[in-house]
Amino acid sequence: MEQTNRESALEAILFALGEPVEEERLAQALACTPQEAAEACQALAQRYVQTDAGLRLLRMEHRWQMVSAPQYGERIQTLLARKKPDKLSPAALETLALVAYFQPVTRAYLDQARGVDCSHSLALLLDRELVAPCGHLDAPGHPLLYKTTPAFLRVFGLTDLEDLPPLPEEQAQDGEEGTP
Repeated sequence: MEQTNRESALEAILFALGEPVEEERLAQALACTPQEAAEACQALAQRYVQTDAGLRLLRMEHRWQMVSAPQYGERIQTLLARKKPDKLSPAALETLALVAYFQPVTRAYLDQARGVDCSHSLALLLDRELVAPCGHLDAPGHPLLYKTTPAFLRVFGLTDLEDLPPLPEEQAQDGEEGTP
């Protein structure tokens, strides 16, 4: 399949699905390798940016999703007559940060790290699909483990977890390594 046709097919697939799609699945649909599918996604993403299109392709780890261009967000919200989404409370953001940096984690770990009961914050994050259960800890009671989701990456504009900024302790350690 020619590159231009591959990009057009890719565009149709991502538009129709409306959710993140793994490069492997895209490769199967396009009858190409995952590398060729990723290259087609990157080329389409660049074309959208270069032509100032109203769409963007967002990469989240090895998944791609078609999204609206950020500069049109307010117009879209006006059309949908929706108020701005509720912001996360400082407690919920702190809980989310703990999950993001130390995942997988248990609720007991979150409670201990924050020094308060995190059940409300965790329930909010689960409801917004920013975190999800990912198994059970092999310990008495087998508590649930939680991790971030692809929605977390999308909401915060991250490609993968390595894009998270370093923790302050890591920055201090990095600076100390260079001193004699």
